[in-house]
Amino acid sequence: MTRKTKTRSAKGGGKQDREAVILGLFREFPNNKFTLKHLASVSGGASKEGCRETFDILERLFDQGIVEECSRGKYRLTNSHLPHYEGIADMTSSGSLYIRVEGLEEDIFVNQRHAANALDGDRVEVAVLHKSRDGKMEGEVTRIVERSRKPYVGVAEVGAHQIFVKPDSRKMPMDIFLPKKKYPQVKDGEKVVVRIAEWALGSKSPVGELVDVLGLAGNNDTEMHAILAEYDLPYRFEPEIEEAAQAIDGRITQQEIDRRRDFRRVTTFTVDPADAKDFDDALSIRRISDGVWEVGVHIADVTHYVHPHDTIDTEAEERGTSVYLVDRTVPMLPERLSNELCSLRPHEASLCFSAVFTINENLELLDEWFGRTVIYSDRRFTYAEAQEVIETGKGDYAEEILTLNRLAQALRRERFKHGAISFDREEVKFRLDESGKPLGVYIKEQKESNQMIEEFMLLANRRVAEFCGRRKTEKGRHVERTMVYRVHDTPSEEKLDRFRQFILRFGHIFKATKGRAVAKELNKLFAQIKGTTEENAVTTMAVRSMAKAYYSTDNIGHYGLAFPYYTHFTSPIRRYPDMMVHRLLAHYLDGGKSLPKEEIEALCERASEREVIAAEAERASIKYKMVEFMKEHLGEEFDGHISGLTEWGVYVELEETHIEGMAFLRDIEGDFFAFDEANYEIVGRSTGRSMTLGDPVRIRVKRADLQKRQLDFELLLPGMPARHRSGDPDFHGSRGGHTANGGSSGSRSKSPEVRHSSHRRGR
Repeated sequence: MTRKTKTRSAKGGGKQDREAVILGLFREFPNNKFTLKHLASVSGGASKEGCRETFDILERLFDQGIVEECSRGKYRLTNSHLPHYEGIADMTSSGSLYIRVEGLEEDIFVNQRHAANALDGDRVEVAVLHKSRDGKMEGEVTRIVERSRKPYVGVAEVGAHQIFVKPDSRKMPMDIFLPKKKYPQVKDGEKVVVRIAEWALGSKSPVGELVDVLGLAGNNDTEMHAILAEYDLPYRFEPEIEEAAQAIDGRITQQEIDRRRDFRRVTTFTVDPADAKDFDDALSIRRISDGVWEVGVHIADVTHYVHPHDTIDTEAEERGTSVYLVDRTVPMLPERLSNELCSLRPHEASLCFSAVFTINENLELLDEWFGRTVIYSDRRFTYAEAQEVIETGKGDYAEEILTLNRLAQALRRERFKHGAISFDREEVKFRLDESGKPLGVYIKEQKESNQMIEEFMLLANRRVAEFCGRRKTEKGRHVERTMVYRVHDTPSEEKLDRFRQFILRFGHIFKATKGRAVAKELNKLFAQIKGTTEENAVTTMAVRSMAKAYYSTDNIGHYGLAFPYYTHFTSPIRRYPDMMVHRLLAHYLDGGKSLPKEEIEALCERASEREVIAAEAERASIKYKMVEFMKEHLGEEFDGHISGLTEWGVYVELEETHIEGMAFLRDIEGDFFAFDEANYEIVGRSTGRSMTLGDPVRIRVKRADLQKRQLDFELLLPGMPARHRSGDPDFHGSRGGHTANGGSSGSRSKSPEVRHSSHRRGR
């Protein structure tokens, strides 16, 4: 402070209140500079006495190092007393950060110049420098609490004395330095995996440590392994895991058979994709009486071979799930288990954990039984083979398949009647040559054979969940027990409102606001848009408006399926939660008491996290193959429709392949187009021509960037004159200041990418 006076002691509640108000004001608006008069006025009055009291308070705060005089007569908080938070850094393609802080609704933005060499995934301490009226905060990183150990994949550029790795990830915008003397084996053009070892302040590049050399960039195996490494997913089993798997005794003894219910003489078969190698579920069926059937859902008994906390179980827990890339499966369990011992192969006896239902044509569940079984698969059907039987009524086990399908379709109708949502989305598949190069793209439809399997898996999952989760006492009361549930929360009103506004652009009205009415309205909408150009865009937005399903010991039900109890029991070969469910079911069948939740809940959280990572890797592999396929079609023209709009361009989905790319507004010939967010359309400045979601368009394939898994299209508009790009500086480039790769300078926007949809059995 510029002037010193004797510090007065604050006597009385009024002065203490004034000090609290002043401190609160500084902390609420850390970027603001306040005058003495302003502070006096808002804290109790700018009278002569009020100003004197305020000055005394400021003097004390100055002496304590809380405030500083930044200019004559103006005061602000010192940096050390700015609001500080701890959170996880999320890096943009420009090098700026968004800090995710638990408990805060808005992330804290950090400009690159204030990032203090923090990187994506780092745990950092951040001081808030600026807070806008709408609550958005801007800050600077003051300390890196914990450096992330996430791997980065990139291409090595080997010079005479150094190696620089150019990362594939847009969340690492700077090259990573590797000491050439330390890593002489790295060759130019190879894809490598590195981790950040250090990054000293003032240094232009972080220093990395080599994790693995994957091979030459562009090679199919290299690129698939690169995707796995990018998400820190293993692409091989360590020798000790393989050795442990080989050591398992796979013999089925008579003693073991005697402990189980024998289904070997009951008609049993599997139905799987044509390229499946692991068959983890089978159906059996036999007639009990007229109109009454016994249907068995038989699941590979993985936990017979894999015991808690053994070598294989620990590895399976770590992996959490199998990963399905376009051209390969990265299994959760070693091949000895997934493709041999636990695969329900035809004409072999197999050990199973089964759910057996006695059901009539009216879908009345007359009886149910859970327990360990031995089966003999009579036939392995592909989905196409089973579908042919359904459509023609002829073929192996035609009566059994037709009966199962009839019951399944009735179960399906009943499920939707009770409020289930019909998210039947198309799945993009590839025809690949021996080297993994895509030769063609096709759309896989979900037919009745898929639905037949799905409905009985859903039935088993639902009934196992209720049996384990609810114990019926001798007095008829139901007592809840610890269980692994697959839960799905109701959609938030905010997301539903955004969805409602979105579909209004297509002329669709969504009336429902909450409860089961939402599901009913969604199914009605899906029926209306079936086969229309906006179908994919609307379905995608509908999915985004829903909550995410996850694993938990706290049962809130499954909203999307309209089940009060639901779990995953049917795929223990590829999902660790299913193994957990098998163990819980066995425990309760043996009369065990409810188990403590803490350890099981931690495993649920871990499995949910691994599921998300695996899904991202699967999507990345599909994006890569889509771009690789389109790379052979550069300069060619295709019909499509607009599937998304942004301030810098439009997403276009091709009609035949459903491949999606970005067409930049700046590249449209004949006019200067801008995004009208209020009406959700792009509008030509000169012609007034407008385009919105679902509009048919024609494009030319302009660029296919494999490294970034990004497709660029050029929008071709009939009847539009060529434009002189230098004619209007205001429209040169995009309004958002996007870089060449489509990323927004200083924004959180992601670069345009190919998007897809895929799903598997079990929700």
